[in-house]
Amino acid sequence: MPFYVSQGEIPPKRHTAFKKDDGGIYYEELVSREGFSSIYSNYYHLHRPTKIKQVGNLNKIELQHASTQHRPRHIFTHNIQNVGDILSGRIPLFFNDDITISAIAVTNSMDYFYRNGIGDEILYIQSGSGKLLSNLGNIECQAGDYIIIPRGIIWQIVQDEVLKILVIDSVGPVETPSQYRNRFGQLMEHAPFCERDIKIPKLQQPVDKTGDFLIKTKTSHGIQEYYYAHHPFDIIGWDGFYFPWSLNINDFEPIVGSIHQPPPVHQTLQAPGFVVCSFVPRLFDFHPDSIPAPYPHSNVDSDEIIYYSKGNFMSRDGIQAESITHHPMGLPHGPQPGKYKSSIGKERTDELAVMIDTFKPLKITQAAREIDDSYYPLSWMD
Repeated sequence: MPFYVSQGEIPPKRHTAFKKDDGGIYYEELVSREGFSSIYSNYYHLHRPTKIKQVGNLNKIELQHASTQHRPRHIFTHNIQNVGDILSGRIPLFFNDDITISAIAVTNSMDYFYRNGIGDEILYIQSGSGKLLSNLGNIECQAGDYIIIPRGIIWQIVQDEVLKILVIDSVGPVETPSQYRNRFGQLMEHAPFCERDIKIPKLQQPVDKTGDFLIKTKTSHGIQEYYYAHHPFDIIGWDGFYFPWSLNINDFEPIVGSIHQPPPVHQTLQAPGFVVCSFVPRLFDFHPDSIPAPYPHSNVDSDEIIYYSKGNFMSRDGIQAESITHHPMGLPHGPQPGKYKSSIGKERTDELAVMIDTFKPLKITQAAREIDDSYYPLSWMD
């Protein structure tokens, strides 16, 4: 997220000795993207962050494509009966080379730490509450939050109640849309949200503990276990442009027009292989002959995922909270029969939904197939 933040204690000059009162020094760590050519932050530790005591198990991850048909799908994710923490309980549903989309009900807090070493993660909080604890500070989790965790951040989720979460694991960096930013990186006046809407981590007192601290790290081969000699939350201060942050979907201000607006006006996040859009309560189009329901369309270069979060979804019956629809590229889709015409004259919609458009075809897992509505491809028949 391109704006500068400084928290805790930092020295007046980077890469210089930052001395403790007892004559020792704090240990600087630089975390940066694209080598040393993009955004970065500097952390200051009580102890060396490199002290690995033991290399543990590698738990391999191999997702398998389970589809036998190329067709639209309706996935009832509320039927997933999974339990566990944010890592052990997640159920992958769709994936390609750029993204993995999973769902989870977090029933357990983590007694270890997690670091995604090969991708950024977006956590969309469908329901529940808790905290993201990270080495750079804490962020409250509440319904409607998009929590963006860049690769390399060390974190835990502690739940106050069951947290239902849509997890988007991105190989590339997750950013605010480039069309909303000026050349300095600031979100512009016409953007549907601004920096005031963004929550950043609040640094806590450093944890000065010695022991065996497990950090599970996602690698290109799977989850590798490392045991470190010191607690990873021993940071006394940090500054820079690289940190986790969150934005609540309810703070997204919709862009409306006299006729139906295309999905890019709802764009909220971007990554190299996909975009994320937010559909929120909004006034409908105000041209006297407008048709508020989306027109039938074929996105010939994108697969479309919509996660239905809350409200009344005017273009289709049979959709429940937590439903996911998947419309593969090249096939036309749109409102159910009767919904297109019946939307004429309606003034507003009351819905929350997250849309993910990917630029490569998505593959489906066996877990998704097991909760798929086999009738859905025929639901446009009169």
